[in-house]
Amino acid sequence: MTAGCGNEAFKARVTLFGLLFDRHRDRVFRHAYRLSGQRHDAEDILSMAFLELWRRRLKVRLVDGSVLPWLLVTTTNVARNSKRAAFRYRRLLDSLPRGDEIANASDDFFLQAEMDRDAAKALATLNKEDLQLVSLVVFEEYTVAAAAAVLGLTPAAAKSRLHRARQRMKTAINGALQPAPALEGDRS
Repeated sequence: MTAGCGNEAFKARVTLFGLLFDRHRDRVFRHAYRLSGQRHDAEDILSMAFLELWRRRLKVRLVDGSVLPWLLVTTTNVARNSKRAAFRYRRLLDSLPRGDEIANASDDFFLQAEMDRDAAKALATLNKEDLQLVSLVVFEEYTVAAAAAVLGLTPAAAKSRLHRARQRMKTAINGALQPAPALEGDRS
């Protein structure tokens, strides 16, 4: 078989596919439009159904010698998939923060970054046990009693340690916010 024969066979398949498209596109479009209710969605569904026909051209089941029933079933499936995808997309969009929330977040970005550095420095002043206690109570929102149980402390001991840890962190943060004292004799 020569390369020319393969090329001719491909051209023949494309021509036949074009004839199938011309013959069935209106019925498939109407079916897609009934399912979607939107012209642009129906056009997308029509395109996807015929793309599936091309992809599966060797496996398509003909009914009474026609591909139309297969196309209509495929159109229904594509429309259902499109509706599910649109629903998932809307759900994702609804879960994202609104525009005013984004604006507030971007306004506070630099201030938040500076506060994060100060908080990290303050947390670094804590020993391992106090850091675990602060993490459980402040970040994970455990009660002091629950955090004490997790760490094997009495609630009173946990409360006392938490108070001292907060004091050390406050001192560390206040120290970070204080300007460095001028050197004696420096008159700048």
